[in-house]
Amino acid sequence: MQEQYTNMNTIKFFMYHVHDAASLFESTRYGAYDRDSIDLLLDSVKSFSDKELFPYIKEMDEKPSRFHDGRILIHPQFERILRQGTELGLVASFFDEDVGGLQLPNIVYNALYYIMEAANNHATGYMALTCGAANLIVAFGSEELKSTYVPKMIDMTWTGTMCLTEPQAGSSLSDIKTTATPNEDGSYTIKGQKIFISAGDHQFAENIVHLVLARIDGAPAGIKGVSLFVVPQRRLQADGSLVSNHVTTVGEFDKLGQRGYCTSHLAFDDDCRGWLVGEAHKGLSYMFQMMNEARIATGRMGAGIASAAYYASLRYANERPQGRNPDATGQKNAAEEQTLIINHPDVRRMLLHQKAIVEGSLSLIMQASQYADKHLISEGEERERKRFLLELLTPVAKTYPAEKGLQAVSTGLQVLGGYGFCTDFILQQYYRDIRIVSIYEGTTGIQSIDLVGRKIGLKGGAVLQWLGAEMQTTIAAASDHDELRRYADTLLQNLGLVQSVVEAMMPMAMKGEHQRFLADATVFMDLFGTIVIGWQWLKIAVAAKQAIASGDSTYPASFYRSKVHTMKFFYTYEMSRTRGLAEAITDELALTVDMDPEFLD
Repeated sequence: MQEQYTNMNTIKFFMYHVHDAASLFESTRYGAYDRDSIDLLLDSVKSFSDKELFPYIKEMDEKPSRFHDGRILIHPQFERILRQGTELGLVASFFDEDVGGLQLPNIVYNALYYIMEAANNHATGYMALTCGAANLIVAFGSEELKSTYVPKMIDMTWTGTMCLTEPQAGSSLSDIKTTATPNEDGSYTIKGQKIFISAGDHQFAENIVHLVLARIDGAPAGIKGVSLFVVPQRRLQADGSLVSNHVTTVGEFDKLGQRGYCTSHLAFDDDCRGWLVGEAHKGLSYMFQMMNEARIATGRMGAGIASAAYYASLRYANERPQGRNPDATGQKNAAEEQTLIINHPDVRRMLLHQKAIVEGSLSLIMQASQYADKHLISEGEERERKRFLLELLTPVAKTYPAEKGLQAVSTGLQVLGGYGFCTDFILQQYYRDIRIVSIYEGTTGIQSIDLVGRKIGLKGGAVLQWLGAEMQTTIAAASDHDELRRYADTLLQNLGLVQSVVEAMMPMAMKGEHQRFLADATVFMDLFGTIVIGWQWLKIAVAAKQAIASGDSTYPASFYRSKVHTMKFFYTYEMSRTRGLAEAITDELALTVDMDPEFLD
């Protein structure tokens, strides 16, 4: 029996009916694939996840990664996971054919990793970070760096990381102090330390390739003086052997959750060597490629964890008897057997809340993936349009599944009541695991400032208008269905609401009141993210209604009806919040700016 931590019908419905992934196979870039081959791959990864990932998630929490004799040891199951994941092409899938990859569409790649993250969110980071690090070398590295590192990273003989954070510099990367001194042989001596390095050390790779931000001696202050280096854990010799590169594992951070996914403190000392990627002083711009990929991946992870929590909650609700439903007079008969808690309306509300967030988040990740794919196969203005739409949605795709996913898992824990707080049930672990997701790759505050300060003003606000036009297309399609028309009208009203809020905020920036302009960025993220997910749910409902109208029997009729019903729930319970958020943002009082710091004492 397949394990239930996600719904394969929903994944495929979203891919093919909502986001039209099959149209990608008509392009030259993705012409090697068709629906049958992709479905086979999806089902293979689900089977892999059932057997090798899901059964070990609790054990990885109970037997976490640990520091021992100068290195990090992770759960022994990772040896099988990394080997079998490589055999399935889960790293190669990310890369173009000309560098030894499978050239899968982004929407498929993210679906595969979503399945695995729902099964076991501790496992995928080792592969995903290797993908990102190798892709950065492919994009900006010299031919020598590519030939030396990329093939061994694609086959997972060597794994990869990104090393940004330092003890004194978290989100403020302009303050990093790690140094790079040029050597006569073209290498650089790297000195410094990095913290919170995911997958920074483990026993199942021959070598670990770190992508390190550092300052070349004499570099300008601030972000303009940051360069990017390949710094391997072990240095490759001319004869093909590996020797220490003096990357020291100082320790492992003991964490609230994701305890099977190691998080290391690294020091680069003595004769540690690094090799410059691209041009000097452009490291941060290069690293943003990997960071943006990681932001989509982080949102995907949040959606995956929330999915696993939803199905655990649903299973419990279908098994747990508690209380009795009242009769027509409002009385309860104590002589009757207890009813299952899924029959209580408030429990159904909680489950629908989880479902709406999980599936809305998944659709958002697929929407961002579709923009990435369309960018790669389009030309001219359409290519540029898709790239900028992806840029606009990236902070939302990272933040909404992280923040609302946490709410969804918390709601699931409430479904279990007291048992949800106990370690016998996995909801408490999912709650701990997902808490990091809103912090990874730039906190919610950082993502919100990026959205307000950079993204809504892209191309003079034209990109925001482009996204509005895409929503208008969905509104028009929904208006063809009587059952959906009122929700189409609601989305249209919310488009106007966003526009009015942006118009109220922009004069602050134009007058140089930047603190005031950005003060409610996180509230705007909540507003904007909710409306974007409302758009996704309307798209889902349109696809479901079209399937019903056409007599499509790919999935049961109840499956399609459930999507429409969940859309209605989202609009009733979530979209109804937007006007209050807009009022808070546009209120004339600047309560977080115009205040005495002593008010917080």
